[in-house]
Amino acid sequence: MVPLVAFDPPGLHWLTRLVETATGWGGLAIIFVYSFLIAFALPGVSEVVLLAPLDLGLSTELRLTIIIVVSALGKAAGSVFAFHIGQEAKESGPLIRWLRNSRFDVIGWSERRTVELARRWGYAGLAVALSVPFFPDTLSIYAFAVLEEDYLRFAAATFAGSVGRLLVTLGLSAGVVAIV
Repeated sequence: MVPLVAFDPPGLHWLTRLVETATGWGGLAIIFVYSFLIAFALPGVSEVVLLAPLDLGLSTELRLTIIIVVSALGKAAGSVFAFHIGQEAKESGPLIRWLRNSRFDVIGWSERRTVELARRWGYAGLAVALSVPFFPDTLSIYAFAVLEEDYLRFAAATFAGSVGRLLVTLGLSAGVVAIV
């Protein structure tokens, strides 16, 4: 199994390690903050939260359920923050020009893929886009944030997509274990 730290950008391995070693009930705060940051600022993967060894005295299923809910709440909160930034960006011509001309052409790429989902499927498309494991959430969140206007629906879609993503990841990992 490839450690999820391999997907982190250089210089941020410490943050993934912090999540991978989070324990006890205080570890839930680390998961929330990590998920919040993944939603609006960090290009890493959110699946690392599933590796947190939270020793909560609960069954594995209940521990994973709590991790998934806390992570999804953190990502929904972070996405609302990103949504607000996206709403402000609509008014900022220089920011959009800078993103279009950046080395990674974030706007061009996201408009071709993610925005197509937004226009076709709306908030359900956002939830589906966010359910794809090992793909940075930040691009999808910002692409939808520029197009949409309903904070509550946006938060609900990111919550659902975050839960879906972690469930898909668990399903894939169970399939890999069953094959081995």
